[in-house]
Amino acid sequence: MLMTHTCAQLNISDCNKEVTLCGWVARRRDHGKLIFIDLRDREGFTQVVFIPKESKDAYLLAQDLRNEFVVRIKGTVNKRPQGTVNSKMPTGEVEVLALELEILNPSESTPFEVSDDLDVTEEIRLKYRYLDLRRKKVFNNIAMRSNLYRVIRSCLDAKGFLECETPILTKSTPEGARDYLVPSRLNPGQFYALPQSPQLFKQILMVSGIEKYYQIAKCFRDEDLRADRQPEFTQLDLEMSFVDEEDIYSLIEGLMFKIFKDLKGIELRLPFPRIAFKDAQEKYKSDKPDLRPELKDDFAFAWVVEFPLFKYNQEERRWESEHHPFTSFVKEDADLLNSSPDKVRSRSYDLILNGVELGSGSIRIHSQELQKKIFDIIGITAQEAQNRFGFLLEAFRFGAPPHGGFAFGIDRLLAILAAESSIREVITFPKTSAGICPLTCAPSDVDEKQLKELSLTVKKREEKK
Repeated sequence: MLMTHTCAQLNISDCNKEVTLCGWVARRRDHGKLIFIDLRDREGFTQVVFIPKESKDAYLLAQDLRNEFVVRIKGTVNKRPQGTVNSKMPTGEVEVLALELEILNPSESTPFEVSDDLDVTEEIRLKYRYLDLRRKKVFNNIAMRSNLYRVIRSCLDAKGFLECETPILTKSTPEGARDYLVPSRLNPGQFYALPQSPQLFKQILMVSGIEKYYQIAKCFRDEDLRADRQPEFTQLDLEMSFVDEEDIYSLIEGLMFKIFKDLKGIELRLPFPRIAFKDAQEKYKSDKPDLRPELKDDFAFAWVVEFPLFKYNQEERRWESEHHPFTSFVKEDADLLNSSPDKVRSRSYDLILNGVELGSGSIRIHSQELQKKIFDIIGITAQEAQNRFGFLLEAFRFGAPPHGGFAFGIDRLLAILAAESSIREVITFPKTSAGICPLTCAPSDVDEKQLKELSLTVKKREEKK
């Protein structure tokens, strides 16, 4: 390592030690025969002082320092003079007397100051996201994300889950949001789709005998963007065999308890309230009720259960799945499938936090014949079902166990944990509300050679008159 300590590590017990620090110049103050800088790394700040009589070379070089220069400093830890202690900094009782200074890389004037008190447009922040991420507030959000992953993995590993990866290039099975399509060079005129979720693969993993699966999964949906939506997002996806709803509730409640305890020091009240969809609509006029006023704990969780299995599409005059067509239904409602589909209750469940749908799941259909029947009710013909979902139906022929699962949006959870109004604040390189990455200028044109290799032509949009 080029350094012996971080910029948040030194304290009064380190006085008289010789140390080496690396970081960015956050601030420079020239007091004539003294030059001070605040040196910053991801952990915090240390004050460094340059004095000509201690090291003339370091002092002269320090005169050239500007904000965001990357430097390496070797020096001695001293107690700050009386009256100059900064109680707001963990290192505020000490400073480093510089003996050597190495400029590792200079910096041009930045388009905005790297500070938490920032007044600049989001587009500028995202264009220079590498500078934005140096700000402590933004960095803390990304660090929280890393800590969340650690908690999730440790909790689920302890319960016997296997972390499995599923394909990113997969088959287009449109049901709900639009797919992002990827042309295949080796199969001209054919396309992969980026997954909206790992739903079908995780069900097949249950047929495979994995029994307990999870994945921190990248998912993609080509839909209009809002503060809580991105074209690519991350979710915790999991599935279990030989379970019912109670097993799912218990697992997720325990996981949320652990997350909030470790990341926020908050002990959630368990179990979470459960509200039938019908009751939620009647009492709260919403299927995403915010129970904070009622429960009075800043973070109010609730399960909304027993959603309708189907909803009627007036425009297309057909039944649709309320969640997705792989959701099972309450056994007592089986006789209503043919006579009154609108009255069939699903075995699905949404997890609500502070009026936000954090995630959802269901007990799945694991019978080939029953799955075919559901497809038929929602207007998917036998041939279409075979074309789109034949691999799942085939798998169900070979001993599919009862199974169920859940997925929640990691970006949405982090935004709530960090008290941010937009999920863009907890994603390293997010897109704007127009789906654009200001940093890389994606999406962008590609040259004719690439299009030719993919057997594609681009149709120019007609200009509006």
